[in-house]
Amino acid sequence: MLLEAIYHQPKRNWAYAYDKDTVRLRLRAKKNDLTEVYAMTGDKYAWENTKKQISLTKFTSDSMFDYYEGEIKPPYHRLKYSFLLKSGDEQIWMSETGFQEDEPDDPGQMFQFPYIHQGAVFTPPEWVKDAVFYQIFPERFANGNPELNPENVEPWGGEPTPSNFFGGDLQGVMDHLDYLSELGINAIYFTPIFEATTNHKYDTEDYLRVDRHFGDADTVKRLVKLCHERGIRVLLDAVFNHSGKTFAPFVDVQQNGEKSKYKGWFHVHEFPLDVKDGIPTYETFGFEPHMPKLNTENPEVKDYLLKVAEYWIKEVGMDGWRLDVADEVDDAFWRDFRRVVKAANPEAYILGEIWNESSAWLQGDQFDAAMNYPFTDAVNGFFVKNKMNAETFANSIGRQLSRYPLQASEVAFNLLDSHDTPRLLTLCEGDQRKMKLAALFQFTYLGTPCIYYGDEIGLDGDHDPGCRKCMEWDEAKQDRELFSFYQQLIALRHAHPALRAEGHVRFLQARPEGSQLILERQSEDERILILFNRSEETAIIEFDGGAGEWSELLDGNHRTARDGDVLAVELPAYGYAVLSTDISQG
Repeated sequence: MLLEAIYHQPKRNWAYAYDKDTVRLRLRAKKNDLTEVYAMTGDKYAWENTKKQISLTKFTSDSMFDYYEGEIKPPYHRLKYSFLLKSGDEQIWMSETGFQEDEPDDPGQMFQFPYIHQGAVFTPPEWVKDAVFYQIFPERFANGNPELNPENVEPWGGEPTPSNFFGGDLQGVMDHLDYLSELGINAIYFTPIFEATTNHKYDTEDYLRVDRHFGDADTVKRLVKLCHERGIRVLLDAVFNHSGKTFAPFVDVQQNGEKSKYKGWFHVHEFPLDVKDGIPTYETFGFEPHMPKLNTENPEVKDYLLKVAEYWIKEVGMDGWRLDVADEVDDAFWRDFRRVVKAANPEAYILGEIWNESSAWLQGDQFDAAMNYPFTDAVNGFFVKNKMNAETFANSIGRQLSRYPLQASEVAFNLLDSHDTPRLLTLCEGDQRKMKLAALFQFTYLGTPCIYYGDEIGLDGDHDPGCRKCMEWDEAKQDRELFSFYQQLIALRHAHPALRAEGHVRFLQARPEGSQLILERQSEDERILILFNRSEETAIIEFDGGAGEWSELLDGNHRTARDGDVLAVELPAYGYAVLSTDISQG
């Protein structure tokens, strides 16, 4: 037993309240080292009367470690605990003071979860667990009201550039809600819709005004009302890290310099404002002079932005915020932001744009979820770019699962591309077989999936601006077979709770140097296996199917044979199969 690899701390994702009555405990150990893990638990004031041993099960692994988890409902919402670790015939106890051979009998020396405070339990909105998001870049989705067109508007479907306009607007979205409902979408994430000078609108000029080329406040209210009538939630994009160069307070600083009453709203190093050797004399997003960084620690800035956050939730009925460059804004601001937004709507979804490991923001005091780009990289690395074998991919996904509390993983925002990346079909070099495997994993894995507009009908495009081309509305030019495939994926996810937050997740098979994968999702009533063959060759995947009857939920043109309890599934190159069996009777 390698004691140096064993790790636990009584906080963060290692010991956390899952709900108002339940604590979940986790422990890390060297991979394939331990055979059994238990926790001895009880109340510190009534140890002998509440003492209870629970089993921890291996819930995930990565390349170096196994991660064990178990849950307990402390009768008085307090918890003391130690761990019993076994490896074959060897066993040892672990408490807060270290390792010992005998069972600890002094609760004062054990790990502690002091108390479950109901108001502090990290509780993301339930609706997100069942959501299928669709990301819309408003300027490129549909032109519904030509009267709003910019003066320099270009014909729809032209070549996108960083600075051109095609006249997409919010009326265009309303005109195509039937399309989204037909696809099965029940949540929309809009990139910014507020007044700005660019086509992408990440350089906000007025946080309380809809961009004149998109509509106005009444347009947004009508859009939200129509979406809600269809059961579609609406998520807006906010840029609180920086404003645009035409934001009134920054204009004042540009004009009045050190005498400006708004100079404290920004991080200015030198007056007058200038750009020297490509570096602005004030802090910005990246080094973009037209995106000055806001000082969110300034009380006036904080008050202004929090009122903005509250207004669009309370007055317009938005269902949440996606927060741009969220990791560069101070934590204290986000804690206040969460309090304000959740007071306006407890079911609002708060999604941070963070491209890396995000556990610091997912402790219940800041965001509900982060844009899951580590998931994106892993899925694309295995299914699209063939840079990982099955075991490496499973380890990568397992590492991510281990980092976050379960409730954060249940509402993780799982995307495969966006306005900031090449489109999925382009990453696949036009090979829809790869695209379908990646999307199948996205829709059958834990968390909420998001489709970037147009992926479902074969839209391609490289890095910005190529990934921001106009949506194709001529059905003769759409890939309707691909659309049908996405429809099936969405319908499958909607129909089976085991594929959403209710379903336990694990890799049943992911071999080193292998290209085949079995993902298992299991609820109380149903066991679902998703089989993937990411190979140019036909493959036969065998597994213990038990005596139950298996039905096909999604047929990737496979063949199945049974030999006793062993099922053998033959998959063609880049083939897949989704199989289900009823376990409700035991």
